[in-house]
Amino acid sequence: MGKLNVTMLRYLTREDFRVLTAVEMGMKNHELVPGSLIASIANLRHGGVHKLLKELCKHRLLSYERGTRYDGYRLTNAGYDYLALKTLTSRDVVSSFGNQIGTGKESNIYVVGGPNGEQLCLKLHRLGRTCFRKIREKRDYHKARKQMSWIYLSRISATKEFAYMKALKNRGFPIPNPIDFNRHCVIMELVNGFTLQNINEVTDPADLYDKLMNLLLKFANHGVIHGDFNEFNIMIDDNCKPVIIDFPQMVSTKHPQAEYFFNRDVTCIKDFFRRRFDYESELAPSFQDIDRVDALDAEVSASGVTKQMEKDLLAEMGMTSDTEKSDSEEESDVDDDDSVNLPDDDDEDEDIIEEITDTKSIEKLREEVEESVLYSERTMSENECKELEKPKFSDPTEGSNGESENEENDEIEDLKDFNTKFKPFRDNIPRVRQDSDSYSVRSVSTTSSTIAPEVIKARVKASLEKRNKKGMARRQVAKGEASAKTRSRRDNADNIKSSRGIWE
Repeated sequence: MGKLNVTMLRYLTREDFRVLTAVEMGMKNHELVPGSLIASIANLRHGGVHKLLKELCKHRLLSYERGTRYDGYRLTNAGYDYLALKTLTSRDVVSSFGNQIGTGKESNIYVVGGPNGEQLCLKLHRLGRTCFRKIREKRDYHKARKQMSWIYLSRISATKEFAYMKALKNRGFPIPNPIDFNRHCVIMELVNGFTLQNINEVTDPADLYDKLMNLLLKFANHGVIHGDFNEFNIMIDDNCKPVIIDFPQMVSTKHPQAEYFFNRDVTCIKDFFRRRFDYESELAPSFQDIDRVDALDAEVSASGVTKQMEKDLLAEMGMTSDTEKSDSEEESDVDDDDSVNLPDDDDEDEDIIEEITDTKSIEKLREEVEESVLYSERTMSENECKELEKPKFSDPTEGSNGESENEENDEIEDLKDFNTKFKPFRDNIPRVRQDSDSYSVRSVSTTSSTIAPEVIKARVKASLEKRNKKGMARRQVAKGEASAKTRSRRDNADNIKSSRGIWE
């Protein structure tokens, strides 16, 4: 996993990030992305993908590995961090990077600077460490998939946590204010305080105990159970008020093991207060004390909630899902055919923004922009060539009327008498050459070609097709990389040579 070093972030070019993004896109359905696929996805104008791949591997943003079937590249954690930080920087969310202030079994915590100089908290999800590898047992991220990369699992974890934090903050829970997220990074408010694990003494342990138990029951009343409610995920701010952190493991109260998780959270708090503050209380909430007042688990699709359960919970709380809203709107539009309601400009702008934020639409727009730019440059060059080739004719209307009348009235004189006097060789019969005549020899050169234009076009077209075929063949095999099949053949040949001496 390693320590995050952001020194190289300022020196990476646009082409470097384009190659990193191409590797990320290729890893959706490839464990190792071949170099030819990276070149086709990146689609750099001037090529040079192999050189960029070597530089990125040198700085450990990519990793080149040899597989059983083929060789290829994969994105490292540092490269994935750089992509997320670049996006957050372009959104004007993060402007500076600070020190690491915390480490957990599945995340790293850093201090970063905001656009106005304020201090924020950056959480990088790091699933796949040796201390926490049983993701399939502890989380439901895989669902029906058999295998998933640690990078994609980290992205799912960050997305779920940001959704939980948004929903909890809107309901007034004491948690850090979520600001933004991208890939596996979550930006939130920096809490000025300490974790409960680092506090040895409090003024009123009974009051703090009651606040924590009430918070635990309030979570359950809204439909979720924290699942890791202990001294490491509870912070005490400067006003001695508890602030809850770490939410990816939250489950619904409808989860099959919801009661087990709830009782475990209660036991963790009771044991810690008895061990640290020597405080014991017989008052503790139970799972039967839950009085459901909200459907937060259905809103964020918490673990343990199916689609049918989500519909039932929303109907029970008097809430409607987005799909039901869209269906009802369509039905109302069909019923009210006579009345035509024009949409507001604000709604249209919001719909346009929602469409553009989709990654597929952004890719299509990017391709259309590049095609339009190429088409405009091509048409401009063709127009300039036409203007240069167009001959300049003088306007027949130019000139005075007198000159045109004189030209019409001019009569052509008979030049025969004139030629017989001054140029007798003009109208005479040509003389037969004799042997005594001397001849002058001179060389004549011409710029006109004797080859037909159709032949020239055919030859140029054939040469261009040949050049394109050579480029395509060269692009398929990555430069300097031996294929796995060739390497296996070499190994077999070496084994045959080494074992040949046994039978002699």
